[in-house]
Amino acid sequence: MEAASHHLTRAISHGMGTETVISDWPALTSAEVARLLRHYPQAGKLQRLEWHSPRPFSAACVVHTDAGEIFVKRHHVRVRDVNSLTEEHRFVAHLHARGLPVSVALLTEDGASALADEHWTYEVFWLAPGVDLYRDALSWTPFSSRTHAYSSGAMLARLHQASQGYDAPARAARPLICSFTIFSQEDPLRPLQAYIEQRPAIAEYLRERPWRGEVAQHLLPFHTRLKPYLDEMTPLWTHNDWHASNLLWSDGSALAQAHTVLDFGLSNRTCALHDVATAIERNIVEWLAIPHRPDQLIHLDLLDALLDGYASLSPLTARQTRALAALLPLVHAEFALAELGYFHGVTHSQQNAALAYETYLLGHAAWFNGAEGQRLLCHLERRAEALERK
Repeated sequence: MEAASHHLTRAISHGMGTETVISDWPALTSAEVARLLRHYPQAGKLQRLEWHSPRPFSAACVVHTDAGEIFVKRHHVRVRDVNSLTEEHRFVAHLHARGLPVSVALLTEDGASALADEHWTYEVFWLAPGVDLYRDALSWTPFSSRTHAYSSGAMLARLHQASQGYDAPARAARPLICSFTIFSQEDPLRPLQAYIEQRPAIAEYLRERPWRGEVAQHLLPFHTRLKPYLDEMTPLWTHNDWHASNLLWSDGSALAQAHTVLDFGLSNRTCALHDVATAIERNIVEWLAIPHRPDQLIHLDLLDALLDGYASLSPLTARQTRALAALLPLVHAEFALAELGYFHGVTHSQQNAALAYETYLLGHAAWFNGAEGQRLLCHLERRAEALERK
């Protein structure tokens, strides 16, 4: 395939705050997609590009062809190569075989599920069934109804059930991959040091920072509370980016049900409780509103609906609920570091790298010591007590 030009139109994308920004990556073009589709005969011939995704870490669009509608996603090769995408596609294929409604990558004429050229790596899907209700929603935007939250929780439980038996090893160190290898250990400092050493961009950024003291201040006290529950962290391949915008829905109403699961770009071997905690972190707390208002940032009604939906298929015990509360202040940590590596080593944005380290890694953990964070953790404790009374 011909190499894509670096001098292409930049799309508008979501940034690290509430404002849209110019994307780090050029938008997909008609000529580029037409060249790509030569390798996917079943996808048909290009007619028009319908919609460009505002997600920041790649370029993607909905494409209308004479065979139907497809979704094309392009990554820089430093972020995702063919092997890395194939890891995701194998997991999705396993879930599909177990009956989970997911979108399976199309194969090239050579039988590959991803395609690379000089600069880019591509994946192509049939447009999955369902309404993309949250397609313009920022990360950390809450569900718009309790019904959505409940259905999302039930779908997450279905994913965890379908994931059973998938025993691929954890993914290798790459930018923008979620993992749970540091705070899942009895002594997190040694795996934290190893994590940093395996990722030169992160090591370079932290070289001039007193990161050991900052981690000890903001993160290690939460790990002390988590340690008694580490035996609940049974390894499992999980989604790791469970947000309403990564689901397609049955219709456009407040009563819509989750219909299709999307975007396995952060999937990896973590554990079920890590995935549930991520779902809470992504959908229940309005992190981006913190600079504008200090309270009423959490949606406990949506939290209960999410967990009730999950429990309708995979009930959590009182101890697991306490483990969830202990894990929640740390669940963001490894992806915050992954974002730091991406911004410092790939896009070379020092502003975003600082936000990933100071606001996301350290700041989100510190927030749990404040009134709103404690209110959320206490609510989970009350759920655990209620389960004990049952």
